[in-house]
Amino acid sequence: MKAMLLAAGLGTRLRPITDNIPKALVPVNGKTLLERNIKYLQKFGIFDVVVNVHHFHELMISCIQTNNGFGSRITISDESDAVLETGGGLVKAAPFFNGEADILVMNVDVITNLNLHTLISYHMDKKGLATLAVMKRESGRVLLFNPKMQLCGWRNQQTNEEKISRNDAGLEPYAFSGIQVISHHAIAGNPFSGKFSLIDLYLELAKKNELYGFDHTGDTFLDVGKPEAIRKAEAWLTTNNE
Repeated sequence: MKAMLLAAGLGTRLRPITDNIPKALVPVNGKTLLERNIKYLQKFGIFDVVVNVHHFHELMISCIQTNNGFGSRITISDESDAVLETGGGLVKAAPFFNGEADILVMNVDVITNLNLHTLISYHMDKKGLATLAVMKRESGRVLLFNPKMQLCGWRNQQTNEEKISRNDAGLEPYAFSGIQVISHHAIAGNPFSGKFSLIDLYLELAKKNELYGFDHTGDTFLDVGKPEAIRKAEAWLTTNNE
């Protein structure tokens, strides 16, 4: 399976650190988030990776070339003209995945010990258009799943705004971990264009098709999107000799 690391964001939550470097090159315990997640993917046999770039794209490309892809075969998806968000970025990169049935997609600014083999196996078993890694944890925005872990909606926990795709009973909130397996068919047939979020695509597809959540509550998950989160991640990495 091939993968895509979503790395084109502006990293506004990490300012002032990202005033001079992209968030993917923020060091955590001596290694950048980019290197850590390329190595993370390698643990599960994934060595073909697309990385999209925008913010300080020259630094990203130079880092990848200088380090020979950190041992992986890295393809750059260039969004230097305009950042396309998660959905638009994946659609732009879709030609790089021709011939692949499914793609592993993850945000570059997360650190986790989620077993990707288990996630991928679950996705293959369910045969849905996409499988989203989710957890029971505090989050300002959550995805809503029915008892079969089929995606039904989204909720903003602060404003109580909801977007409901399926009016199923017994909906439970889960926080999205920014890691998913998505079928190439879902990307090719998506109804959006330009700049859009993958969550918008999932909510649209959930109206007619089955999209699943994979509950990995209990795993370590660190969203390294804020300066204080870097300190927490460094403490965890030190404890686990990472």
